[in-house]
Amino acid sequence: MSTVPSPGSALLPPDRGQRLKAIVAGSTGNLVEWYDWYAYSAFTLYFAPHFFPAEDRTAQLLSAAAIFAVGFLMRPVGAWLMGIYADRKGRKSGLTLSVALMCAGSLLIAVTPSYRTIGIGAPLLLVLARLMQGLSIGGEYGASATYLSEMAGRSRRGFYSSFQYVTLIAGQLVAICVLLVLQALLTEAQLDAWGWRIPFVIGGLLAILVFRLRRGMAETHSFEKARAENARTEGAPQSGLLELIRRHPRETLTVMLLTAGGTIAFYAYSIYMQKFLVNTSGLSRETASQINGVTLFLFMLLQPLAGALSDRVGRKPLMVGFGVLGVLCTYPIFATLAETRNPIVAGLLVMAGLVIVTGYTSINAVVKAELFPAHIRALGVALPYALANTLFGGTAEFVALSFKQAGIEQAFYIYVSVMIGISLVVYIRMKETRDHSLILED
Repeated sequence: MSTVPSPGSALLPPDRGQRLKAIVAGSTGNLVEWYDWYAYSAFTLYFAPHFFPAEDRTAQLLSAAAIFAVGFLMRPVGAWLMGIYADRKGRKSGLTLSVALMCAGSLLIAVTPSYRTIGIGAPLLLVLARLMQGLSIGGEYGASATYLSEMAGRSRRGFYSSFQYVTLIAGQLVAICVLLVLQALLTEAQLDAWGWRIPFVIGGLLAILVFRLRRGMAETHSFEKARAENARTEGAPQSGLLELIRRHPRETLTVMLLTAGGTIAFYAYSIYMQKFLVNTSGLSRETASQINGVTLFLFMLLQPLAGALSDRVGRKPLMVGFGVLGVLCTYPIFATLAETRNPIVAGLLVMAGLVIVTGYTSINAVVKAELFPAHIRALGVALPYALANTLFGGTAEFVALSFKQAGIEQAFYIYVSVMIGISLVVYIRMKETRDHSLILED
């Protein structure tokens, strides 16, 4: 027999201090999760030769990018399974499980022998590690986006939920900083030989600490309230794939389409950009890493500002602004970057692209969370996002490098622009979620 918490205890909404503490705890864990995920990309230039025998750099990067994309194949599975888990057992439980899987994947990469030592076993173990990390990050996005959105108060929901991408970017930035430090402390030969394993060891150890931190997190009032109401209602709806498709098909499709353009733009200007600056612009690996680090830091600082702006003017104007500028500016930015050899010019162009993408990244989590009721929110946020991310974000590097290898690199610029245009149509047609939010508060 279920016990319903009394109105005077578990169902009291958190005060400002409790909200802040919970958001900091949730954000810290999110940072470490995304650091582990992005360390793969940041160190690809160094570890690719250890896992793939090809002599051509583009071929090695293409193989590594293919496995990066394979990791994304598990993200919808992770979003489905752990989205349901977070809706039924709690946001806290989902976040704790996701970081445990991420830890295992990072440590596996750290200890996997090279292709020269174990042959085909090396890339197979790398695939296994990325599948584990993909399962983890698939559940992480939905649970963390839902947790931060539910913990934030109505008037500052855009601001607080923007920290989901602050920590996502910070995770990538920490990975780049670790790379810069190792480039400064180790020789090129040491990094190529064994130094690339260090960031994965760091990630695994940090994930263990985050596991302990997340076990002490508070559950959200929104989830506790929904669980109490379900306990009082016979036949109350439960989170599940059929429930999502049958009851919320429009919202599910909306999340997929609004994500498509935003995720490919984000991966193009952040994850793939390091390789682009080396492989196309002709800059050194160190210079490309420095540009990537500086621009990502500034990009990170923009997220709360844009999130706070959305609390005042709404979410829709920011998304439409991203869509319009993304369609108009993506091709000229990439085309100019391909020709420049000046690091300052390159940095300014990358920053311009990231400023445009901020209109999506800063508020995408809260927009998705505001579309769904509490009993299915984590799944509704996670699964369609993961599907779009797998199709477009996870394949961005592979598509870009394939076009380059075929001698038609400009086709990638067009591809990104078209996908942003498709999302722009959705932004224009959808309601203002700030004013029609399904995150209900007393």
